[in-house]
Amino acid sequence: MQTKLDTQFSFPGDIITAHTNLPPDQDFGAHVGSKSVGKNLLPNATVRLYTAHLPKVLDWLHGLDHPKNLENEPCDIPVLLYDRELSFERLLFHYDGSPSSARIIKHFLALFAPNIQDSKATIISPAFIPRSKLKEEQEIIQEVSSHIAETSFIKFNFNRIGDFWSYAVKHQCTILVTSKNNQADLAKVLFHFYKGGMWYDRLSFYLAN
Repeated sequence: MQTKLDTQFSFPGDIITAHTNLPPDQDFGAHVGSKSVGKNLLPNATVRLYTAHLPKVLDWLHGLDHPKNLENEPCDIPVLLYDRELSFERLLFHYDGSPSSARIIKHFLALFAPNIQDSKATIISPAFIPRSKLKEEQEIIQEVSSHIAETSFIKFNFNRIGDFWSYAVKHQCTILVTSKNNQADLAKVLFHFYKGGMWYDRLSFYLAN
């Protein structure tokens, strides 16, 4: 017996793909080991990741009068939006000092451990983290360094997701890891810059809670 997977995504179900098993080569374009959200999944199937081709999502956004949230009610399952390709070459981690931010980064590292051993990563942390949180900050730096070939750590007082997007584009990062709390502002940034002069089509986005 099969049941339909419920989804809270704002965009059409045929755009998003649910992955129960991640393919070894991460060839999400082929949807290996996955089912479209609009199709049936086994009732006991555990979805580990949602993926969507970013241009399709942005074409949907551009059909609206104003950009909307990507999810009506953000779920606990991570979402990965990819453009021309999915590359783990240069990772950008958005760390805000909170336990949820650390959890997002650790889950990404565990989920893609086989694919990021040769990657380069940058962690951006706010300069205003209180002294009591410095131990947790150091722990997340060590966690990233233990999974990735080369890790950089910098402090910027970025207040908007657009700042992280601009940094990622300027430094040709290939995946930005951030919280689903930023999805509304991210949708606005992508809505306005899509197909513009600053657009970088190798940049993917990993959103989680």
